[in-house]
Amino acid sequence: MTDPEGQSGCLACDLTSGAAHLPGGRVHETRSWVVEHCIGPLGIGTLVVKPFRHVLHIADLSAGESAELGPLLQRVTAAVDEVMRPEQVYACLWSHSGGVPGHIHFVVQPATRELMDHFSTYGPALQVAMFAEGELPGEAAVAATCDPYRAVLGAC
Repeated sequence: MTDPEGQSGCLACDLTSGAAHLPGGRVHETRSWVVEHCIGPLGIGTLVVKPFRHVLHIADLSAGESAELGPLLQRVTAAVDEVMRPEQVYACLWSHSGGVPGHIHFVVQPATRELMDHFSTYGPALQVAMFAEGELPGEAAVAATCDPYRAVLGAC
């Protein structure tokens, strides 16, 4: 499903529509939401949950989008826990691009002891440190991680 209202130049919309390369491909989708592996430096197993529709604020979600969000976030965090076996699963809203509101997306990140020890921090500081290091996961590793997620979440 692609968004006819997708915004030109929006990376989130471009990834969903196929206009930009998405390592690992789509992991899961519902009527209103799509789940993909994060393309940024937040590590293997980090997923993004975003609406198909270009939405800048949670307050702008439709009733249907809102009704799907809670159960989907619960399923995705459970899948991250099952597949990655982290100490904790972080789920946070990201919505800025260049300092202005952008396509909302929830980052669902496995916080492993290995990551926390490597960066000597946790929580938001862990994400900041990972962005500062800037190491992107390899495409083969992303693809290999997406397959178990698809099995847990169900085929698209």
